[in-house]
Amino acid sequence: MTGKPAEIRSLGAARSNTSEGVPPAVLHPSEEIVTAVGLSPVRVVTPGRPEARGKFLYAGDEKLYVRGVTYGTFAPGPDGSDYPRPAVVASDFSHMRENGINAVRTYTCPPRWLLDLAAEHGLRVMVGLAWEQHVAFLEERARRSAIERRVQADVEASAGHPAILCYSIGNEIPASIVRWYGRRPVERFLERLYRAARAEDPEALFTYANFPSTEYLHLPFLDLVCFNVYLEQEERLESYVGRLQNLAGDRPLVLAELGLDSRRNGEAAQATMLGRMLRTAFPAGCAGTFVFAWTDEWHRGGSEVGDWDFGLVDRGRQPKPALSAVRDAFAKTPFAPDAHWPRMTVCVCTRNGARTLRDCMEGIAELDYPAYETIVVDDGSTDETVAIAQQYGAQILHSHGRGLSVARNLGLETATGQIIAYLDDDARPDPQWLRYLATTFKTTTHVGVGGPNIAPTDSGIVAECVDRTPGGPMQVLLTDREAEHIPGCNMAFRKAALEAIGGFDSQFRVAGDDVDICWRLQDRGWTIGFNSTAVVWHRRRDSVRAHWRQQRGYGRAEGLLARKWPQKYSRGEARWAGRVYHPGAGARRWRVYYGLWGSGAFQPLEERPPATPDSFLLLPHWYYLLGPVAALAANDSLRHPLLPLLPGLHVPVAVLLLVLWLAAPVVQAGRSAWRALAPFGGRARARWHRWPLTTVLHLLQPVARLTGRSNARPSQWRRNRARPLALPRPRTLTVWCEEWSSATQRLHRLEAAVQARSVTVLRGGDFERWDLHLKVGWLGGARLRMAVEEHGDGRQLLRFRVWPRWSAATVLASLALLALCGAAVADRAAGPALVTGLAAALVVGRGLVQASSGLGIGVGTAERLEEHGPHDRLPAVVPAPDVAALEEA
Repeated sequence: MTGKPAEIRSLGAARSNTSEGVPPAVLHPSEEIVTAVGLSPVRVVTPGRPEARGKFLYAGDEKLYVRGVTYGTFAPGPDGSDYPRPAVVASDFSHMRENGINAVRTYTCPPRWLLDLAAEHGLRVMVGLAWEQHVAFLEERARRSAIERRVQADVEASAGHPAILCYSIGNEIPASIVRWYGRRPVERFLERLYRAARAEDPEALFTYANFPSTEYLHLPFLDLVCFNVYLEQEERLESYVGRLQNLAGDRPLVLAELGLDSRRNGEAAQATMLGRMLRTAFPAGCAGTFVFAWTDEWHRGGSEVGDWDFGLVDRGRQPKPALSAVRDAFAKTPFAPDAHWPRMTVCVCTRNGARTLRDCMEGIAELDYPAYETIVVDDGSTDETVAIAQQYGAQILHSHGRGLSVARNLGLETATGQIIAYLDDDARPDPQWLRYLATTFKTTTHVGVGGPNIAPTDSGIVAECVDRTPGGPMQVLLTDREAEHIPGCNMAFRKAALEAIGGFDSQFRVAGDDVDICWRLQDRGWTIGFNSTAVVWHRRRDSVRAHWRQQRGYGRAEGLLARKWPQKYSRGEARWAGRVYHPGAGARRWRVYYGLWGSGAFQPLEERPPATPDSFLLLPHWYYLLGPVAALAANDSLRHPLLPLLPGLHVPVAVLLLVLWLAAPVVQAGRSAWRALAPFGGRARARWHRWPLTTVLHLLQPVARLTGRSNARPSQWRRNRARPLALPRPRTLTVWCEEWSSATQRLHRLEAAVQARSVTVLRGGDFERWDLHLKVGWLGGARLRMAVEEHGDGRQLLRFRVWPRWSAATVLASLALLALCGAAVADRAAGPALVTGLAAALVVGRGLVQASSGLGIGVGTAERLEEHGPHDRLPAVVPAPDVAALEEA
């Protein structure tokens, strides 16, 4: 990373100076040359403010890609302005427009006449609000108030002007200053400035120009995310933009500074590198870039800075080769017009989706992609779904109510594209959705690629609250650009890869198919990518009842996934290797990497695993124990009071325990809901209005998942009754084998045979002395260890050790209930003693049955291991094949 010298990093820290000069009359390409290279003239700015929608900026209904340069800071002019004379500015703006530039970034608030000139020349202005951010600005209350008043005055002077792109409430607060105060005081002060500025211009966009050294600043109230980035290597820049995209979340990302010094690197190198940087930034999903800078002329603190030359033109306004390179790169953004694009298939699976399907089909019809087909698979709809799909010329298939996975497989069989992209009927794709997906497929070996799904802004308050609740469609990322899971409403795969694994598992009729397909592909050694700008607008449930039904369906799918992927659900919940990216994902803990003595050039905010109490309170497990706690509260045997809460009022221990048990998840849900609503921080009233409902949804979500899972349990219990039982004590047995097979292959066969008995099997980890854990239920099971003796000529003697295993919950619950029973007996309370005694017996008995069943299944399966054949095996690891060969096949 190279950039500007350290002494000039904070551009807005002070007002700047330089000599003014009128540029020569003929300096830049004529209009004919501009047209010849394929540039269309930039339209003059018309009234109407830019808007941030998802990952992009819009001017009206048209997507606005910012192709900008920085301008200034300059020496004060004769009128005291921080800008050259109007004639010089007008000439600069004219030459910018001729070279495909549509935006200018200033570091101080420009005068009104400059904004008027920008509008006349079709330029939008990112207005910098300058204040003394390079000093310890929080030390004095008077200084803080003065800064706030100055920001308000600057915004008031420019408020409502049609040329304004956005306001920047600050630029690169030095890392040492932020570290001195801590990130939270600085974040609160920036939010204070944001509120003050927005009060003067409510319809404007606001941002803060950050840089890698304070990357960790969390500013969710901003409308768009801006970073000053100086990375010369394309791979590093692309990788860092991917990280910034995830930090930006559902907001646009703009590179507010990007440049190279021609004095140190040479003008040819500057032109080459700037072209590469721009061609990297836009396909990576940036909503815009500002090249630093328009001219080499630059002043700071009343003196000219002359030891670097970042400009596209020199101090005499003569163009450098970099100007031509930037013009050509801007002309080909965001995608090169002559690029080769693979054929793709868009598949929409729907059942009674007439209410939202029309919007989905309109979005598909507006896709900006040269070669794609649309398939709609109707899964037994009884409304107008089919008629709506026919209106848009889509190919209609029918899966006759056999479920989501069958519908997806039917689309896979019919697709003619190399890549098949799946879309839900309540999702509308961004016009460049397929291009961003295809770009990732073209530049990587991923077999699948997904993108974010963002709730539309017109969804209503209930949908907004649902969007901030756990359990929604989410991506789980292993890195900034590689995923462990991509949601089914926005996922694309190489067709050959899906065919290689047999398509989707038909048992997943409503949900869970996306999780299963991702894990199966990764089990084959393949990888799944993530593109932060392959966006679809996905409508959330707009009623509490609909959200409840959705979460119950997800709960049923989790039950199926837990039985199929026991290693992923060893503790009842999915164990993700990556990070869950969702605004309502729950409590998180963070720490900042500063580097030794705060010297780190990149200082990220790193996530730590959530504290166990925080995460456990919002899981279904907490509600499993609610019944026993309530039973204790009803038990009159515990009459030993705590300290009096009020004069004459004594509360039994169990009653207080029940109150605390019920209050704990409510408090935690309220905390999580408040954090999830952080983007509404700039609108305090909106945040408070949404907080009660979001808290309720945080509480309902685990309960709905729990009830969904419970629907599959009765059939599972009926199967348990037919399982063999064995006395729950350790067993040792031997099996003689005449044909050789590796220990791994035999354990694979043993695992498959046990799973065929509808028993969850866990594999021992790298530090375990057991090989398989047969988990019959939550209370008990059995563990197995195998040893192999080699006897020559391929003959082997297998030794198995099988022993019962009770869960920690069984032991703790049994001891607690027995202790309560003993206390009741000591109090001579026959009723409570009988109740707690029976409960203890039930837990102990059920644990014994499950352990006995696990032992019987383990022993019986090991004894009949040879019946499965020595070559009936699954390899432990399948190497990833060549993607090119896969596509050719």
